[in-house]
Amino acid sequence: MTRQGKSTNLDKDSGNVSSNSNDDPKVAISLKPSPLLALVIPCYNEEDALKETSKVVRDKLASLKKDHAIDPSSFVILVDDGSTDKTWQEISALHDKEPELFHGVKFSHNRGHQNALYAGLMQARALKADAAVSMDADLQDDPNAIDAMVEEYRKGAEIVYGVRDNRDTDTVFKRSSAHAFYRLMHWMGTETIPDHADYRLMSRAALDALSEYTEVNLFLRGIVPSLGFKTAKVYYKRSERVAGESKYPLRKMVSFAIDGVTSFSVKPLSAITAIGAISVIFGIIMLIYTIASLCAGHAQAGWASIMCSLWIIGGLILTALGIVGEYIGRIYLEVKQRPRYIIEKTI
Repeated sequence: MTRQGKSTNLDKDSGNVSSNSNDDPKVAISLKPSPLLALVIPCYNEEDALKETSKVVRDKLASLKKDHAIDPSSFVILVDDGSTDKTWQEISALHDKEPELFHGVKFSHNRGHQNALYAGLMQARALKADAAVSMDADLQDDPNAIDAMVEEYRKGAEIVYGVRDNRDTDTVFKRSSAHAFYRLMHWMGTETIPDHADYRLMSRAALDALSEYTEVNLFLRGIVPSLGFKTAKVYYKRSERVAGESKYPLRKMVSFAIDGVTSFSVKPLSAITAIGAISVIFGIIMLIYTIASLCAGHAQAGWASIMCSLWIIGGLILTALGIVGEYIGRIYLEVKQRPRYIIEKTI
């Protein structure tokens, strides 16, 4: 996809927004009307975080409304992804106090972050929002970046990506593994935005396009860039969690990476074919070498070499079967056409 958007830097401390574009300041820019904005926040066991998060997003929307950057009826959608704590009670309490501001969606069972995010975006679309900003409930995504996102939307961008300008809060392992993942996805031919998670603004047109994707194996970080449309980037500094623990331990991160690869690329299957061909060629070479050694009288019993060969070949076969199995498993899930999630309640 050809990038048509501009990159914007947000100074968190000063609140200033600077653009990397070379636009002539004398040229007037026709802005879109202030959008009806929906702030979509997936929640899983975020009982403690919601107390602080609700205050921050309330203040942020109030500030944007005061500046006439968004429609006065803009609202927040909190999606409870089958939490086992009192997350839904917190959401219900917020709705009871401010029913026009806080809306809630409750899953009957935990279905994962991507499904919760998708459900919230589709709820925003159903409520006729002009644009939706998705962010996590832990406030690691700087809410101040929403100002720049809305500004880029009003300038014409249909999708605005929130991109981290650093990874200082990550461990060395997480930082290096994240960069390796983005390089892998690029090599696989999948378009992703490096250092971008799921903090983004999507216009109604982008939400309409996203609604056409019916696959069960959701990987929004790959789907959204494939939609096309005019895009922009906003850079922000990622913070520590306000409360609770990370919902993405190593096991989930690995599973998420596998979902991303198998959702958008068949290169692993092609790699199996290439490895198989190389193994056959290597086997033929070894056969020729063995026959030549036998004819020359130099053949000797080699227990170690035989065992190594067996282990290598056996490992390659099992790896190949595992990769094929991952794809077959996802085909199995898709053909059953079961619903991604069941919504138990909305408020």
